[in-house]
Amino acid sequence: MPEQTSGVEIQLDGVTKRYPGQRDPAVDGFTMTINPGETTIFVGPSGCGKTTTMRMINRLIEPTSGRITIGGDDALSLNADTLRRRIGYAIQQAGLFPHLTVAQNVGVVPGLLKWDGRKIKARVEEMLSLVGMDPGQFLHRYPRQLSGGQQQRVGVARALAADPPVLLMDEPFGAVDPITRGNLQDELMRLQSELRKTIVFVTHDFAEAVKLGDRIAVLGDQSRILQYDTPEAILANPADDTVAGFVGAGASLKQLTLQRVRDVELAQAVTATEDETPATVRERLSADGRTFGLILDQQRKPLRWVHARQLSGDSLAGVGSPVGDLVTVQSTLQDALEAILQEGGDAVVTGSRGEYVGTVQLDAVVGRIRELREEHS
Repeated sequence: MPEQTSGVEIQLDGVTKRYPGQRDPAVDGFTMTINPGETTIFVGPSGCGKTTTMRMINRLIEPTSGRITIGGDDALSLNADTLRRRIGYAIQQAGLFPHLTVAQNVGVVPGLLKWDGRKIKARVEEMLSLVGMDPGQFLHRYPRQLSGGQQQRVGVARALAADPPVLLMDEPFGAVDPITRGNLQDELMRLQSELRKTIVFVTHDFAEAVKLGDRIAVLGDQSRILQYDTPEAILANPADDTVAGFVGAGASLKQLTLQRVRDVELAQAVTATEDETPATVRERLSADGRTFGLILDQQRKPLRWVHARQLSGDSLAGVGSPVGDLVTVQSTLQDALEAILQEGGDAVVTGSRGEYVGTVQLDAVVGRIRELREEHS
């Protein structure tokens, strides 16, 4: 972990939530210390109280009893609005204000904090760039003009805009397609590696919990903590049959979600930029004994795969088939395996700014699976 951590410790001590007219509490005596700068996942079945517990941290739901401290401050004694402006909050389907532009959405909390207009503008542009969205292209668009994945990125940018030490995320990627979801997960991991916020993330998807979490809290009814540990420890030693059932079958294959693309040796494709000639690329492929090459743009971002027999013209513009499912160095080997199967060949790997860094081959993933099975046999 980098030395610089911007997150703070959160402590929940005997936190309980009772709703009028209900015999049993929704959350009963929840006690936990959440480490600063880590991503802690609340995972459990629907209705177990995990969202209620998380929302009590920023008092969107007021606890009936118990104590919550954030960075040593008593959260229950602060003004609720003041508290929430110190805590980023990202939810499913982004929750953007439809009548505000992207810039206005991201700048909401800095505006409430009465930041100078120029400072807000600079921060909005910085946040959009951070989540991989070109400010020049997106600043003045409205949410309806964005894809689901783009809306979620704006939601994360908005949650981070005032540089809060704590970020709460309630099923933030649950409403998008699986490929977009994987890309957003990768983006969150990249951001967290740079920012080291204290993140509390709610999901019902155990694979997502394993991929994203430094620690996972597996919760049962009334947010009873069944196990609170690292993903590795929970996969290797579930605390009881209930946790084992939630981990599910194929736990050894889930170990792939603990392995990152950066942890395996990457292969290198034959590459060319669009301004090169087809003849040059054909010679390069021939010299390397390859039939496929990868076309990159001027920023070295992957564009298309091209077969040697397609290199008969005068220009590479538009030649080849678009690269489909990309993975990043932050992606898991599970993501890489899915991309390989989807693409029918090597998975293209990009760096933090979308630049090409290599490819993952099926042999590398299969070899790692073999090693994991030997380690756990």
